[in-house]
Amino acid sequence: MADATAIPSTLPAPDPTHAASVFTPINVLLLSLFGILVYFRLRPSAPQTLPRAPPATVFRTFTPPTLFPYNGLNSMPVYLAVRGRVFDVTSGRNFYGPGGPYANFAGRDASRGLACGSFDEDMLTKDLDGPLDTLEDLDAEQMEALRGWEERFDEKYLVVGKLVPVGSPEADETKA
Repeated sequence: MADATAIPSTLPAPDPTHAASVFTPINVLLLSLFGILVYFRLRPSAPQTLPRAPPATVFRTFTPPTLFPYNGLNSMPVYLAVRGRVFDVTSGRNFYGPGGPYANFAGRDASRGLACGSFDEDMLTKDLDGPLDTLEDLDAEQMEALRGWEERFDEKYLVVGKLVPVGSPEADETKA
């Protein structure tokens, strides 16, 4: 006998011959979302491009006028000379390039300024066609400071050339 307190169902009993459809709106939406996620996960990505190698640097002989354009302006690399050796300091462009604290050394012989710890323009050779600074008037402490700078440059930067005076036989050979 049936329980008298049970509430009679107002819904008709499902027809056993008629199955519920799997394609309800929510199922279609979820299936579409799943398909989109799988597509984005498995789609081929654009091939990675490797950075271009920097151009090869050839060791060359510079004179003060031929070194001067390498001051970082007009997309040029940044070079500076210390005791006759020319260093490519382009990787330190924020220090030695335009607007940097050592910018006045770019494209120039920085030996005297580094030895004296001065970044003033008067530490640079004014006459680019004149003789190179011999640094003979520097004292032992200043020469030691200069050697320290040169060691730092040797550790960090590539030597790309040597600095010779205008009119020297080595400078004349590079013109030929």
